[in-house]
Amino acid sequence: MASCASMIKVGGVVVYPTDTVYGIGCDPYNDLAVKRIFTIKGRNENKSLPILASNIMDAERIVSLGRIGRLLAERYWPGALTIVAPLIDHRISQGVRAGSSGLAVRVPANNCVLSLLCRCTYLVGTSANRSGERTMRSAQEVLDSQLEGYDALLDGGIVEKGVESTIVSIEDRPKILREGAIESREISHVIGQI
Repeated sequence: MASCASMIKVGGVVVYPTDTVYGIGCDPYNDLAVKRIFTIKGRNENKSLPILASNIMDAERIVSLGRIGRLLAERYWPGALTIVAPLIDHRISQGVRAGSSGLAVRVPANNCVLSLLCRCTYLVGTSANRSGERTMRSAQEVLDSQLEGYDALLDGGIVEKGVESTIVSIEDRPKILREGAIESREISHVIGQI
């Protein structure tokens, strides 16, 4: 774990388990490392990347959650909800933001990646697969895939869910961008309570 964190701090790219699928990440402040993520995934650089944080307090240092975002975070974090909120830490790599004024952030419910986040605070948190290909649920699936060019693979066993996180934007009015592990009607119900 410590060696992966050290690797990330010097620009490395690491594959790791989350509570949803295996992810691939780096230091979101390091432009060159972020560029490597796009290359490894074959991802369009006009698509922003999400960030993982270890807790709500750390998330609120980089985005403004506001009342609705805070309510959703308290209800679903750690967990499978990604919240797109207004960016407040403009030191985050431009590549992560892809020209957007918002930033996608999540606190995952996986002890392995949370231990890593305790050592490096933030991680790019996109799925560990080539863009358009299926997501991975185990380290072995990652090893057997076409994914190449990362520096380390943190084996945290098989991920139970195997479904990507639900994404909700709170930049203007709340809007579900992708339905994933949490049903959109459940999110709408929570928001409706405000």
